[in-house]
Parts: sequence; C-alpha cells; structure tokens
Amino acid sequence: MAVRIIVDSASDVSQATAKEWGITVVPLKVRFGDDEYQDGKTLSNTEFYERLIETDVVPKTSQIPPAEYIDEFENAVEAGDEVVCLVLSSGVSGCFQSATIASSDFEDKIHLVDTRQFSLSYYILVEYAVRLRDEGKSAAEIAEAIENVKSRAKVLSVFDTLEYLKAGGRLSSTAAFVGNVLSIKPVITITDGVVEVIGKARGSKNGNNILNQTIDKVGGIDFSMPICFGYTGLSDDMLQKYIRDGKDIYEGKLDELKVVSVGATIGTYAGPGAIAVAFFMNE
Repeated sequence: MAVRIIVDSASDVSQATAKEWGITVVPLKVRFGDDEYQDGKTLSNTEFYERLIETDVVPKTSQIPPAEYIDEFENAVEAGDEVVCLVLSSGVSGCFQSATIASSDFEDKIHLVDTRQFSLSYYILVEYAVRLRDEGKSAAEIAEAIENVKSRAKVLSVFDTLEYLKAGGRLSSTAAFVGNVLSIKPVITITDGVVEVIGKARGSKNGNNILNQTIDKVGGIDFSMPICFGYTGLSDDMLQKYIRDGKDIYEGKLDELKVVSVGATIGTYAGPGAIAVAFFMNE
C-alpha cells in the first residue's frame, strides 16, 4: 500500500515539482472576468502575472468543490493507496470543508490536515510530508507529524505595492493612496491561518531589515527542516537582492537556495514585486 499525498495549488507547488515529488496538486480556479482557468495548470504563473499587469480586470480565485476531491480520493483508493491530503488554511478558504465532505465516504483511508497555512509556508509543509513519505512513514504518521509541526511553519513577506490589496477589497482606497505616496511596504505573515500585517516599511531595504529582525524575534530558523524563498511577478531580482543582503543568515547553512514562483492565490492580492521567505521556527 503506497502513500499518496494530495495538496492544492495554494501551496505554490508547481505541476512540474509535483511530478518530481510524486504527489498530486489539485488546482484552484482563477477567473479574469468571464475567463476561467486552472491555477498552475491551464494558466501558468507567467501568464497570470502578464495578464494581471496588462488588464484592469481584478482576478478572482474560487475554492475546490467536493466533487474534485472525491475524484482524486477515488483514484487513490481504487489503486490501493492511502491518502494524506494537506489543505490550505480554513481561515481563508472553504477547501478544507470541501475535502472533509469528500472524505466522508472513504472511512479511514483519507487523512486530512488543515495546514492553517498557504503559499510558501504551506509549500514547506508539503515538502516535509514528502520527506516523511520517502522515509517510509504511513499516511497516519505523516498526518500526525504535519499537525505537530504546522504551527512552526512561518512565512514572512514584503509587498511592493498596496494597490492589489485595495483592488481585492482587503484595503481602503485612502490607505492604499497614502501608503503608495509614502512608499510604505507592508510586511506580512500568517497567524492562526489568516494574513497579519506585522510591520510597515519605507522602502525595500527597510522591509528586508524587518524580515530579518522578525526571524530573530521568532527564535531563528531550523535549518534541518525545509526552507524556501519566493517572489511574485515576472522577475526575482528583488528576491535575489534580499538573499544577498541576508547572507549572514543563510550563507553556508543551505545545500540549495530553493526559489519558488508564488502563484495566483497570493499573487492576486500581493501583485508583482513581493518577496518572501518560509521556514520552520526553532523549537
């Protein structure tokens, strides 16, 4: 009996990485007006950001319906597999409810985890789950392990603009106007499954400093666990600058610098030019 790991595209695990890891990524829907796409499948991140930049249409994302989870669960069970299904935070989406409904007819063959994370902090939980599977852990053991470490997963991000938060209804027009005039860049994290603004920086350099100061405040990085960096938009130049500036933190401690393109789920609200780092906090 094999272990099948099923996640959703809010994890920012690309279809290519999913193939490499041997897991399944179920795409959320992304809609530009009347045009609907499958996040990361029929709409690449590059295509998403090109359209985001070029059009005035505000994109929308929608949750995965139970029927799509049922299809994936049936395929796994019929193949004789047991399933670990990691789902983006129930604090921002109904996907976990959909997965719960879908799993009700499969008895104990489906092990669900509400990650209480999304984007890169969700990504590193998935990577850890893959590591555990490759070590021979059962689905139940993997699910329990993820439950135990998910509160240690941390993402810190600096947004380049407030315009997309405003367009998505997450910020008033006045606040966005004042913020952009003053070159204020919000520093974002995820707390208890929802977005939290933990700082407001004037300029990218100050934003990077706040990221690194916050890493110290939360007790530092557990480098024995997965870590990744991410960016929104068409270029990772700002991210590469952050990594260079933070060499005292990362240099010599990572076998590789894993850089991930952040997809539509967060990109819709962050817009291009955001950077992020995700890691597990030290115990």
